[in-house]
Amino acid sequence: MAKVFDNWNRLVRATLRREQLRVAGQSHERISSGLVGAVPDSLQRTTNINEILQAADEIQAEDAHVARILCEQAYSMAQNLDPNSDGRGVLQFKTGLMSVIKQKLAKRDGGRIDRNRDAQYLWDFYLRYKRKHRVDEIQRQEQKLLESGTFSADMDGSGLRSRETKKVFTTLRALVEVMEALSKDAEPDGVGRYIAEELKRLKKTDQGLSGDLTPYNIVPLEAPSLTNAIGFYPEVRAAISALRYHEQYPRLPADFEVPAQRNLDMFDLLQFVFGFQKDNIMNQRENVVLALANAQSRLGIPVESDPKIDERAITEVFLKVLDNYIKWCKYLRIRLVWNSLQAINKDRKLFLVSLYFLIWGEAANVRFLPECICYIFHHMARELDATLDRGEASPAGSCKDESHTVSFLDQVIKPIYDALSQEAARNNNGKAAHSAWRNYDDFNEYFWSPACFELSWPMRKESPFLRDPKKKRTGKSTFVEHRTFLHLYRSFHRMWIFLIVMFQGLTIIAFKDGNLNLDTFKTLLSIGPTYAILKFLECCLDVLLMFGAYSTARGMAISRLVIRFFWGGLSSVFITYVYIRVMEERNDNSSNSLYFRIYLLVVGIYAAIRVVFAILLKFPACHSLSEMSDQPFFQFFKWIYEERYFVGRGLYEKPMDYIRYVLYWLVIFACKFTFAYFLQIKPLVDPTNIVKNLPSLPYSWHDLVSKNNNNVLTLVSIWAPIVAIYLMDIHIWYTLLSAIVGGVMGARARLGEIRSIEMVHKRFESFPEAFVKQLVSPQAKKITMSGQSFQSPEENDDKMYASQFSPFWNEVIKSLREEDYISNREMDLLSMPSNTGSLRLVQWPLFLLSGKIYLAIDLAIDCTDTQNDLWSRIRRDEYMAYAVQECYYSIEKILLSLVDGEGKLWVERIFREINESIMQNSLVMTLDLKKLPLVLSRFNALTGLLIMDETPQLAKGAANAVYELYEVVTHGLLSTDLSEQIDTWNIVAKARNEGRLFSRIGWPRDPDIKEQVKRLHLLLKVKDSTNNIPKNLEARRRLEFFTNSLFMHMPAAKPVSEMMPFCVFTPYYSETVLYSSHDLWQENEDGISTIFYLQKIFPDEWDNFLERIGRSNTGDLELQDNSTDALELRFWVSYRGQTLARTVRGMMYYRRALMLQSYLESRSLGERNPQASLSPKGFELSREARAQADIKFTYVVSCQIYGQQKQRKEKEAADIALLLQRNEALRVAFIHVEESAESDGKIVKSFYSKLVKADIQGKDQEIYSIKLPGDPKLGEGKPENQNHAIVFTRGEAVQTIDMNQDNYLEEAMKMRNLLEEFRGDHGLRPPTILGVREHVFTGSVSSLAWFMSNQETSFVTLGQRVLAYPLKVRMHYGHPDVFDRIFHISRGGISKASRVINISEDIYAGFNSTLRQGNITHHEYIQVGKGRDVGLNQIAVFEGKVAGGNGEQVLSRDVYRVGQLFDFFRMLSFYFTTVGYYLCTMMTVLTVYVFLYGRAYLAFSGLDQGISNRSKLLGNTAFNAVLNAQFLVQIGVFTAVPMIMGFILELGLLKAIFSFITMQLQLCSVFFTFSLGTRTHYFGRTILHGGAKYRATGRGFVVQHIKFAENYRLYSRSHFVKALEVALLLIVYIAYGYSQGGAVSYILLTLSSWFLVISWLFAPYIFNPSGFEWQKTVEDFDDWINWLLYKGGVGVKGDNSWESWWDEEQAHIQTIRGRILETILSLRFFLFQYGIVYKLHLTGDNTSASLYGLSWVVLAGLVIIFKIFTFNSKTSSFQLFLRFIQGVIALSLIAALILFVIFTELSVADLFASSLAFVATGWAILSLALPWKGIVRSLGLWDSVREFARMYDAGMGLIIFAPIAMLSWFPFISTFQSRLLFNQAFSRGLEISIILAGNKANVQP
Repeated sequence: MAKVFDNWNRLVRATLRREQLRVAGQSHERISSGLVGAVPDSLQRTTNINEILQAADEIQAEDAHVARILCEQAYSMAQNLDPNSDGRGVLQFKTGLMSVIKQKLAKRDGGRIDRNRDAQYLWDFYLRYKRKHRVDEIQRQEQKLLESGTFSADMDGSGLRSRETKKVFTTLRALVEVMEALSKDAEPDGVGRYIAEELKRLKKTDQGLSGDLTPYNIVPLEAPSLTNAIGFYPEVRAAISALRYHEQYPRLPADFEVPAQRNLDMFDLLQFVFGFQKDNIMNQRENVVLALANAQSRLGIPVESDPKIDERAITEVFLKVLDNYIKWCKYLRIRLVWNSLQAINKDRKLFLVSLYFLIWGEAANVRFLPECICYIFHHMARELDATLDRGEASPAGSCKDESHTVSFLDQVIKPIYDALSQEAARNNNGKAAHSAWRNYDDFNEYFWSPACFELSWPMRKESPFLRDPKKKRTGKSTFVEHRTFLHLYRSFHRMWIFLIVMFQGLTIIAFKDGNLNLDTFKTLLSIGPTYAILKFLECCLDVLLMFGAYSTARGMAISRLVIRFFWGGLSSVFITYVYIRVMEERNDNSSNSLYFRIYLLVVGIYAAIRVVFAILLKFPACHSLSEMSDQPFFQFFKWIYEERYFVGRGLYEKPMDYIRYVLYWLVIFACKFTFAYFLQIKPLVDPTNIVKNLPSLPYSWHDLVSKNNNNVLTLVSIWAPIVAIYLMDIHIWYTLLSAIVGGVMGARARLGEIRSIEMVHKRFESFPEAFVKQLVSPQAKKITMSGQSFQSPEENDDKMYASQFSPFWNEVIKSLREEDYISNREMDLLSMPSNTGSLRLVQWPLFLLSGKIYLAIDLAIDCTDTQNDLWSRIRRDEYMAYAVQECYYSIEKILLSLVDGEGKLWVERIFREINESIMQNSLVMTLDLKKLPLVLSRFNALTGLLIMDETPQLAKGAANAVYELYEVVTHGLLSTDLSEQIDTWNIVAKARNEGRLFSRIGWPRDPDIKEQVKRLHLLLKVKDSTNNIPKNLEARRRLEFFTNSLFMHMPAAKPVSEMMPFCVFTPYYSETVLYSSHDLWQENEDGISTIFYLQKIFPDEWDNFLERIGRSNTGDLELQDNSTDALELRFWVSYRGQTLARTVRGMMYYRRALMLQSYLESRSLGERNPQASLSPKGFELSREARAQADIKFTYVVSCQIYGQQKQRKEKEAADIALLLQRNEALRVAFIHVEESAESDGKIVKSFYSKLVKADIQGKDQEIYSIKLPGDPKLGEGKPENQNHAIVFTRGEAVQTIDMNQDNYLEEAMKMRNLLEEFRGDHGLRPPTILGVREHVFTGSVSSLAWFMSNQETSFVTLGQRVLAYPLKVRMHYGHPDVFDRIFHISRGGISKASRVINISEDIYAGFNSTLRQGNITHHEYIQVGKGRDVGLNQIAVFEGKVAGGNGEQVLSRDVYRVGQLFDFFRMLSFYFTTVGYYLCTMMTVLTVYVFLYGRAYLAFSGLDQGISNRSKLLGNTAFNAVLNAQFLVQIGVFTAVPMIMGFILELGLLKAIFSFITMQLQLCSVFFTFSLGTRTHYFGRTILHGGAKYRATGRGFVVQHIKFAENYRLYSRSHFVKALEVALLLIVYIAYGYSQGGAVSYILLTLSSWFLVISWLFAPYIFNPSGFEWQKTVEDFDDWINWLLYKGGVGVKGDNSWESWWDEEQAHIQTIRGRILETILSLRFFLFQYGIVYKLHLTGDNTSASLYGLSWVVLAGLVIIFKIFTFNSKTSSFQLFLRFIQGVIALSLIAALILFVIFTELSVADLFASSLAFVATGWAILSLALPWKGIVRSLGLWDSVREFARMYDAGMGLIIFAPIAMLSWFPFISTFQSRLLFNQAFSRGLEISIILAGNKANVQP
């Protein structure tokens, strides 16, 4: 044991030593703190052990004895709190702490310690410590400030601005707590009395101290703070005052505790009455205070000394927060808890708002049930009313248990949570059917009916709502998510009916040769029965798909289904019957038929009613009237017409908006139906008539179904592809028109006007005015105008705009430098002077002016004309004119500031003479312009000295330089006459002769002069052109977009104090936070490290980074040796990846921008320099600016498992803590899990939602800790992660940001403009989600990344632009979107979380917002960066995840309701941009199958040749439409059209053409066709079988080779199998089909299909780096063989074994329904054997069925032979006999084949054909065996099936691998592939070849 204890001591000492090194900044990595950071959470929550140990560390060097006392007290507290050390980590902590105490005792000199004197010793130290740090003096100053009620910006005198002083106060608090504990055992008459008196005094005077050290989030409400200016803002003080407790409120018990530093308020009453948690109270108190303060700031800042909140602000907050509750009461027709808005005063409003927020803040998972929260609020508000009407407060009965403990969480939320948890457990981790359990929506929709009040209050535990599903299951509510494709018809039946009816009508007209007579009209009327039957089908689906909800659905809903079912059935029968009678009478050409008139009357009345109602309901007034009408007649028909839900009411738009999207779709319909009629339907009329009328044709096989049916199957084969394309090609027309409309709208919005850095240069002069008008608030404009004066109005405007623009522009340039996109030189050239000095003209950045002076001099030297001619030539380049003028005026100003006396007179005389000559137009005669270069060289030498710090030597050199300038000007530049006059000027001549002229100069001291000197020096020094500044492509792109956006329409900027407050919200799980040093230098299998890769990909940024840290000539190893440089390097790398660090840096730009804007608006709480607004320097140190920014902006990162990461000491936890230290406004929320043992020994977990920030020590400081009712992860992880942390957000808007996103300072400056869109006019309803443009920053190197980037950019710009306007169907597709926070948190949150069904959780926020009468817009003047997957595998996994999510959306109630409740045209827009896109994608692939299987049928049956021989008309004409549409769709042309339009708009026509051609040469069509297969596979499989899940894609750096086996595993079933099936069909077609045009016809008909086959088989290897390198190919083959032959087993993953992978691939087939569907789909493979048998030369013309039976006998024999050859025996003797038998059989087979070929008609071609047939049949058998695995296993055949499957996979792998191996023999193929994959990198001159080579020798030492 002694050895163990010694080891522990050494470990503790090493930990403490590393901690000391870390604090000193000498450690490479951030080591988690020692015992201070190791305090278990179970001890931290109720004690201050952490602070006491921190104080001990601080005091250790000063007094080790006191440090020992503190540690012993901490140990005592831990022992008292957990004596048995049951808590997690408590035992280890206590052992470590005891070791530290023993170390302190061992170091103590002297004898035995008398612990009885510890209190006295601590008291003495306490007094000394206070005197040493002037604590009493500081506290007196604090008290004066508190009494004055004003904020002092200059607090240096009190010391509170110092972090060290805060540490002193923290230490004092710890000392006081320990003294208080020790005083209990101290002498009451001695030190005990002193301590007690000190404690009493501190309670009265400790307010300021506590306020700064008491944890708080934004506003210090629990105790006042002198260092945080927020509490001094009038609107905040008014909000706090509004919540204050008044005498008329019920009395609280005398023992109710309230902090001494805070007054009693409304929240205290609510806490007492309902038992809300303390931290929930604190959290929502701040939330309400900020909401009120911000509402007040928009109405006006209170100016009185005791500010009050305007009642209008309270009413605004009240109505917005409770808007959903008001609508809920109105829907259920129940009375609100208040009689009228006028009947309640502002205090009642505040009580109700506070109550709602408290319920919401503690509701946990119940927050996903917004109407449930309304129900809870409704009843608790009534209880609150009853309490407020009484004189004394008492706990509410609903929150009180039997022991009279009051807890809202336990009594209200916990029962609902338990019901949710029990139902969630039934989903079997997402594998159970959706219909088998209730999800969040089912629970919430229970409260959409008045029946919810049967739940009573307090809630009945035995209610069906809360029933345990294990005892008796409660059914679904109003919708059941059955897994079937039928949902597509049910949800969008109007579209399908329309398309079917139109197809029927067009077909009828085509078959009538376009003759529109009475007979045609009667035939066209057949669409009536078709319509009625299709409507009845929808009614049937309603009845069928509601199974599972009938037991719990509302009676009215069931009645509606039944009524519609019978009405639909009867009407369809009636219409059909009448039409049949009409057709029976069709021989009568007159229109007097009775049935004909009845039919016309019925159909006419129905159509008229629908048309009239459709038109009327497009007017908002009619909608309002229908909603207000209580007439039963109207209500009944409205109820029948449309199901009444709480959501989805009022989904109509303005008439003009409606007309716009109707016209949009009318254009599409005109194009689509014209194309369909003339190019699809009409060409098939004649072939159809001929085929139908042909006599019986000879079949080349045994025909079973085609006798005497007019060749129906043949007609189906002809028409099926056309019908498939007809149903799908509307999406093509939508894509084309959206590209055109989106391009026009983008041009109108002025997108792409500035598309190059040259345009930035040319238009820079207009930027200041545009910037000021768009982004500077009126308040800042007024301040600037009052602070400056100018000579002329024009000069006033230009100079004012420039002075207001320059601070912002320079901050943008500074941020680019901080991000290493530009160098120091580029920063100097790009920076803009402040333009606040006395110089008369606008000073532009030097990158516009550099080199212009020397060009002007060249013009002057060559000038032989007049002054005006010279000046006109200079003014052709406006920036050259600016440069000349600035140089002239600057030289004058600088010289006048340098010299005095005679020298000043000389300068004034020279410039006076020059000015006069300019006025007289005689400059070319007054000056010798050829001497200008010499003059400028002398002045440049002078400025070169002046930019340095003054020394005697420099001063002397500067004086000499001025004198040399005097000589050159006087005797060289001036004309002879003027030179003589100057020389003979007595004053100057005398001074020159006496040596006084320029003997002494005044070194520049004035900041304005110093800036002019530096600027002029740069202007004269830089002679080369700066047209390529900045060089970095990303810097250029950002500046181009930012400057372009200044000319786009955006709302005017409000002052920061009046802007809408917002929060940024980022969910994080376990992704990379910050790359560690190990990650940076670790090499992959190719010998490439991350740092090496980045140095080659971003060489300019690497050089800029080294320059920034002052290590330009430093090697990589030296960077590792310095801890500061190593940390900077880690950040540099992380900022180029998709890391949390990059996201946090980007989002914190919002705060930086707001601080700058607030500072320049000069809102101050104390005295301030009036010129501060003219300079941004110091804005980051301004406490007022920081406070104003914190009121308006918060950033919460929800790091779900941060607590667990801290406990496990993972590096991610340390990195997150580092981000907290570097960003004071950053908040991290996480779920903390505590384990405790019950009396029976059972471990119980408690869950807490915590919010932390960094304290003054850099440690995590807990702000709030809210207990949860249980594990919050009941559904999908990401939305649950968002939900637990959303209570910590603030403001009226929340921007959802993923952790792969970035932001830029220049874009952050536009955020307040964007937020004003919430108050803009965007239709009938104000916006609830603002869409934001994204820039994909991962497309700069590889072609795949470029393809994905372009595709994504096209979708998030042009696509979203059209969806938002004119189509009005934009949803929430991306995470830069900005939500109306109050709207969404009161309606279920910003995402949905039900397991699997809400796997694509983001888009459901858009569905929910739309259905709840929200409005979603899109804005492109602001952008956010976003990373995307860059490798093919990552892209495929991502697209699979999205496609699977869309498959689940098909089943969802949200899509159903949107599809049902949107008007027809808006429904079409919604369909084709959500699930319809994926269905059309799948139908594109299905068209290939339909076409080829139809051709295979005609080929096998022999009908194609027979028909052609008889008619000569079928030929290829019938398939022109298939050829035209199918080919274009498959090669991705239509996918690329919006992309091309985006290129044209933002790059220009020539660049767009070049980019598109480049993409085609890089095989983008192969990529898009491959993606087609990915989306088709996952979308279809999800709807058929489920299995959608979150798939982590990984976002690594290094471009590396993917092994063949890995690609095979990923794409085998999704692409390879399907491609080989298509290839088999094509081979069958070419072998047995008949084509009139021969080879040319075959190529034209099948080219696109072969393209698809090649793309699907080889794209993973074409786009695989080093995919054709021979060494890699050999290694891949070995790896694939090992994987294929490795046996599986328990715990073996699919990555290691084929058997395990094979089992995993079948896991999605779970249900009987899925097995049946798989069985049906597998039957198609039997067609090949059946058809090929009758096409063999061996069989001749025999069509007997026995031939097919004989083929099965042959197949069975082959299987037996295979089993014999694969049989293994462990017995050695039998093994020898077996091998002999196998040899005999092999020889016999070879001999039999030879004999068959010689003596029968069997040919080699027959052998090949038979193998194809048997391969297809074998695959069919395998496909049938897999779904029925249990039956096959019971028959003992499973092992054989598995071996057959292994053989098939081996064969497929070899088919794919063989071409790769052959191409790998040729080295030039690998080189060509590298160029194809990385053309962008080569174009930028990057050393990508070094990276691909993977040679470790390339790494430079």
